[in-house]
Amino acid sequence: MTQTPEAASGKVTKLNRVQRNAWTKRKIFDAATKTVGKYGYAEASVARITEEAGVAQGTFYNHFENRQELLDQLLPMIGTDMVRFIRERTRADRAATQELDRFRAFFDFIRQVPEFLRILNEAEFFAPIGYQKHLDNISTAYVRILKRARNAGEADDFSDEEFEAIVHMFMGARGYLSRRYSYSDGTVTAVPDHVISAYEKLITRGLFSPREDEQR
Repeated sequence: MTQTPEAASGKVTKLNRVQRNAWTKRKIFDAATKTVGKYGYAEASVARITEEAGVAQGTFYNHFENRQELLDQLLPMIGTDMVRFIRERTRADRAATQELDRFRAFFDFIRQVPEFLRILNEAEFFAPIGYQKHLDNISTAYVRILKRARNAGEADDFSDEEFEAIVHMFMGARGYLSRRYSYSDGTVTAVPDHVISAYEKLITRGLFSPREDEQR
């Protein structure tokens, strides 16, 4: 549930117009997240979204030209929240440890935002502009992270183009693994430990790394 800034801080402060508009727009985004997660894009009408948000339909059109504009902004907004959530849970450590932190944090995030997977999966058809922007945003941020690891000497045998391919591998793995192990009957559960350990071994050892005796 979205709280006013003063309620969240415990202080009674009067919002100015810009703050009030930002708060109302966020309420609409949060309502759209729940509505699309429950009904899908096709059935997420302005009426349902505004009812969930507790605002008038006229208020909706003060912030968005039409329903499609909101839907195209929805996934990138959630993606921005996800990146921030993951960053806050990533330790200042070696690159491999950071990647495992990001992997775990992704599954923590989808437990907090269980609507994410449906919104992501349907966006390619119902909100293609937002879908592509989300992919671009995540890819750009992730490649930047991998470049930093390369500069630190922890991933020095990869080109920028290979990093981009790896990022999409990571993103695809998260999507498939969440469907296989976390989403069930409309609920999201913690990913099993063996999924984490499998990912850790794949990242830190490599699936087909030669054994020591084969390297001699």
